[in-house]
Amino acid sequence: MYKVINNIPVWGEPIEGAVSQIKNCAKNAAYCALMADHHPGYAVPIGGVVAYRDKISPSGVGYDISCGNKAVRLDIPAEEVRKNLHNIMDDIFHTISFGIGMKNKVCVDNSLFYDDPAWKIKAAKQQKELARSQLGTVGSGNHYVDLFVDEQDRIWIGVHFGSRGLGHRIATYFIKAGGGKDGMNVDPVLLSLKSALADDYIACMKLAGRYAYVGRDWVCRRVAQMLKANIQEEVHNNHNFAWKEKHFGEDLWVIRKGATPAFDGQRSFVGGSMGDISVIIEGVDSKESQKSLYSTVHGAGRVLSRTAAAGRRRGRRRQGGQISRRMMMDWLQEKNVMLRGAGTDESPHCYKRLPEILENHTETIKILHTLTPIGVAMAGENEYDPFKD
Repeated sequence: MYKVINNIPVWGEPIEGAVSQIKNCAKNAAYCALMADHHPGYAVPIGGVVAYRDKISPSGVGYDISCGNKAVRLDIPAEEVRKNLHNIMDDIFHTISFGIGMKNKVCVDNSLFYDDPAWKIKAAKQQKELARSQLGTVGSGNHYVDLFVDEQDRIWIGVHFGSRGLGHRIATYFIKAGGGKDGMNVDPVLLSLKSALADDYIACMKLAGRYAYVGRDWVCRRVAQMLKANIQEEVHNNHNFAWKEKHFGEDLWVIRKGATPAFDGQRSFVGGSMGDISVIIEGVDSKESQKSLYSTVHGAGRVLSRTAAAGRRRGRRRQGGQISRRMMMDWLQEKNVMLRGAGTDESPHCYKRLPEILENHTETIKILHTLTPIGVAMAGENEYDPFKD
């Protein structure tokens, strides 16, 4: 179920700002597509899929390199979790580090700090100690640690976050080095694949991707340990990344910004808002899948900006927002979701409904499990997300 706008397949109801951005991307791309959860981003829309023959785009991948989702199924009885949910959510919120610039309360070591030659590249070398201190932290914005029950009343942990300060600083370095301009409606920074700058960027992007995966692995294991539970099944995927793939008979660098790879048989975890379902999905092969470059949504997609929802910032506070904390808490109470942290800019009111978004992609994915949230932990309401993506 998609429309074609300027030869670009667009799933869902077209949002003018995002469509305008993807049209601009198409001027220098081999192929573009827009997923149903699309909305405007920095230079490239969230939900945008952009494929290049001989270029790569640091602003296309974005500031939160390899932001992604991981879900793990546990062997702990759901009734035991429900009975102790208040204390469990307190433990998660105070054990896992949430917020801008936060460091982990414990030192997390990993082989990636020793065996990856990308650390020798200037853009990454300067960030190594920061990366060490932040490994296993979650950040702010729409990043979270959630507890779910599935259709069989089994417990899942779900997390969503990326490469933290490491990815942001790598992106900032290469966007500046590539001549990027600040602002939303600017041309994407393009690096020729024949350049040393592109080689360095790809190496650093892959390093940030590896870092993000290790961080999500650590948080899921840590929460499972807190629950004294074993991991029975896991699903791990990312977005905000570039992959070298073959489509329509040619090799392309495919950038998915807020879009999830969905090749035939590939499983992914896609999150909704804090008051809605999330899903475990699997990609299927179809003509429509080919049109999307085997991509799908990464979430529900915003309908209210952070400023519209929570108001304009006045120092550490916001004023004049459309969504009150009472409105948010009423929604969560009705859905029996226990919340720790979060501001009204992350209220369910700010997002589209995930089932409606998924309806647009029924020809490209199938739903394996429906996850209903019972506990949500996010950065506190006085935190903010400085990223434009």
